[in-house]
Amino acid sequence: MARAGELVYETLQLCGEALEPGISMLELDRIAEEHLRSKGGVPTSKGYKGFPAALCISPNSMVVHGIPNAYVAREGDVISLDLGVTLDGLVADSCVTLGVGEISPEAQRLLDVCQDALAAGIEQAQPGNRLSDISHAIQVVVEDAGFSVVRALVGHGVGRSYHEDPQIPNYGPPGRGPLLQEGMTLAIEPMITAGGPEVFVHDDAWSISSVDESLAAHFEHTVAITADGPRVLTKPLEVSAAKPPAPGQETEPPPATPGAGAALLR
Repeated sequence: MARAGELVYETLQLCGEALEPGISMLELDRIAEEHLRSKGGVPTSKGYKGFPAALCISPNSMVVHGIPNAYVAREGDVISLDLGVTLDGLVADSCVTLGVGEISPEAQRLLDVCQDALAAGIEQAQPGNRLSDISHAIQVVVEDAGFSVVRALVGHGVGRSYHEDPQIPNYGPPGRGPLLQEGMTLAIEPMITAGGPEVFVHDDAWSISSVDESLAAHFEHTVAITADGPRVLTKPLEVSAAKPPAPGQETEPPPATPGAGAALLR
């Protein structure tokens, strides 16, 4: 799953680099599918219950499950890119919400709070905790900032299938639900809005937007519960430290890659 997660991460990075004013959602979807297939991955969303694309792309007040279309990114948009990849029979799932060009301070705060909520939820993914400890931690961060948790949508288990038990609400009291155990793998994903929590489903039967047209944000990681705490699988794989050179064979460290961008997902 970690190998699938790394492919998810690098594909979202590639799409994030391409996301600028003037690019269409169809082009972003093409970039994602072409890249992940070139690495041996399969886009888990494509064909899932009839979904027609590799990426779910949800602009502005759209929360989740947007079908890529001819919409062209504009300066100031916030756009969620949600991607599942199947590699060697195992699934990893992740989402990032990005600003296009310069976005408003309030939009940036919404994105920051959603990432902070995701981090708080991940921190609770410890053996011996209860499932709702994750839910409660997310809710506290979001609502303390004055934003709303979308209650009609949940995170989920993930592994050999895209959506597995248990469902993971992003709100609720702590200390309830299944006991978290080593080996569980969860897609933790706060979905929040700058306004109210109510959402509606569009006529395409997939896209879901905020009723009050307020901006939405959605961040997601696939997380494994281990004896050492939560392990985020949808990020670059950790590599073992290199052996030190033999005496007399020391070399200068390689130069940094020019133009290497910062990670999209913390």
